[in-house]
Amino acid sequence: MSQMKITRQLTAVIEREGDLYVALCPEMDIASQGDTVESAKKNLVEALELFFESADPTEVSRRLHTEVFVTRVEVAVG
Repeated sequence: MSQMKITRQLTAVIEREGDLYVALCPEMDIASQGDTVESAKKNLVEALELFFESADPTEVSRRLHTEVFVTRVEVAVG
């Protein structure tokens, strides 16, 4: 009998670095990259899926940051 897969919502922060886009998942501290925003996102999903397939539960819980807040801040400059 096959095990039913669960899904988890995680954060992806994608930024341009030179000719590439780098995608970071802050909850797991895992990153990937791609030539486009979409490919960077797809490669990050693959990296996360590989991590969850191979890591034991203690490694997952050690890396997992359960509270990640993405927001904008206003900063005085100059």
